[in-house]
Formats: sequence, C-alpha cells, structure tokens
Amino acid sequence: MNHSRVTEFVLLGLSSSKELQPLLFLVFSLLYLAILLGNFLIILTVTSDSHLHTPMYFLLANLSFIDMCVASFATPKMIADLLVERKTISFEACLAQIFFVHLFAGSEIVILVSMAFDRYVAICKPLHYMTIMSRRVCIILVLVPWSVGFIHTTSQLAFTVNLPFCGPNQVDSFFCDLPLVTKLACLDTYVISLLIVADSGFLSLSSFLLLVVSYTMILITVRSRSSASMAKARSTLTAHITVVTLFFGPCIFIYVWPFSGYSVDKVLAVFYTIFTPILNPVIYTLRNKEMKAAMVKLKSRYLKPGQVSAVIRNALFLETK
Repeated sequence: MNHSRVTEFVLLGLSSSKELQPLLFLVFSLLYLAILLGNFLIILTVTSDSHLHTPMYFLLANLSFIDMCVASFATPKMIADLLVERKTISFEACLAQIFFVHLFAGSEIVILVSMAFDRYVAICKPLHYMTIMSRRVCIILVLVPWSVGFIHTTSQLAFTVNLPFCGPNQVDSFFCDLPLVTKLACLDTYVISLLIVADSGFLSLSSFLLLVVSYTMILITVRSRSSASMAKARSTLTAHITVVTLFFGPCIFIYVWPFSGYSVDKVLAVFYTIFTPILNPVIYTLRNKEMKAAMVKLKSRYLKPGQVSAVIRNALFLETK
C-alpha cells in the first residue's frame, strides 16, 4: 500500500525496428479497412435482401458485427502507435481494452454455438425449422452471446481491478492482454493466473465441446441421407467448421500454453484480432451462392453502369476547380 501506483503502461508493440514500422503501418491500415468494409458489406447485404432474412443470415450478420468489434478494440491504437516512438496507454484505458477484448471474444465464441444450433435444426429437423427458429428464438440466440460475454469479461476484470501495480509497466504486446498485465502486479499472481486461464478455458472448452457434438450429430444425420443433400450440407458445414477452427486455434495456444514464447503470442494475437475477422467474410461469401447472388444485386442497385465513372469525373472536376 506504500508503493506508488502505476498510472500508465508501455506497450512494446509488434516490432522495435524503426525501419519496419512504416511498412507495418501501411499493411495493417489496409487490413483494418478491409475488415470494416468486408464485414459491413455482409451486414448491408443481409439487411437489404429480403431473401436473406432468415435465421442463418441473421446470425451471420451479427457475427460480422462482432468481428468488426474484435478488430476495433485495439487495432486503431496499434496502427497509431506504429507512428510514435513511445507507445503508452493509461491504466484506465488498459482496463477498458481488457474489458472489451473478453466481451467481444466471449460473445463470438457463443454466437458460433448459436450458428451451430441453427445448422443442427436446419439439417436434423428441417420440417420443424421455421417453428423452432422463430423470431423470438433468433433474438435469444443473439442476446445470450452478449450476456455470456459480459459475465465472462466482468469475472476476468475482477481479477485485475484491485491488483497493486507499483513497479514494471511494460506490456510485451500491442494491447493490454490480461495474463501479461497481471504478471506486472506487485504480488504473486500464480493463483490469479490459474483462475484467469481456468475462466477462459472453461468458456472455450465448453463451447468447443458443444460445437463438436452439434457438428458430429449433423454429419451423422447427413450420412444417412442422399448424396445430393450430403454434398449440399457439407458445403454449408465446411464454412462453419473452418471459421470455428480458425477462432479456437489461437485461443488454445494462448490460454492452454500461455507465454511459452512472446513472439508466438504476438503472432497469434495478430491472427486473432486481424486475420480471423478478415477471413470470416471471405469464407462465408466465397462458398455461398446466395450471398454472392445478393451481392451482385446489391452492386447493380447502388453501382449502376456509368455511375462510378461519373463520380470519379465529378471528383476530378472539383479538384481542378
């Protein structure tokens, strides 16, 4: 209690190389822009096309919104920090990052379970699909992930708020990751670290087991049907299973084998916050004929022939004036 309290943390960032940082600034700026545009395009496509007003696409649009949130809690600051030499973050802002990363990550984990449930009902109980997946159930399947995410992040933040920080303040990452921050506390955090890993591990493992059970039951059901419906179901499931694998891969490495190597953790953190949100829209759209057809209609509606060139000509005319 007699030690001075840490008021800010120093983020060591992705790289200490000054020559590499301008290139990283350009690359991650373009990737972040692609994340926002790609996921917003999915949301816009789903909301504007009446044929996509179904439970599956409703959940997909919500996943895209969460992906935008996952990419936005730390990426803008990381990009801005690439232009400055000393990368600092206040204690309060650090806690805010911890709060939002676990809120969005917890929500995304559970909404993947909601999407698996939707596919289970659609494939295993097709005759009762619209009855089971009513509007009320769809809203519940979206509210539950946010509720679980809030409970999860509140429990995680409770481990950190009252910790005394009085000495080292360097976080070897580009954002305030909870396990890295707790290691800086002025007391033995071994038990707290175990509780943090157990909390995240329980949510991840329970959700992962639910997903495995759901997709196993779906595949068993599909095997007993015709080859045509099996091929169609496999095409739908491939996208879902790929996204689940991409999401849970980094979680397993970060929380089951924490801090075996900081460089590995940074790579996985970038993969989780940048590449997973950008791959999700690509995976769901490239293998989905309905989405691609809806995007073509959206393009023809808002980008009519000659409209783009007219906008460019007007912009050039204004510049010359």
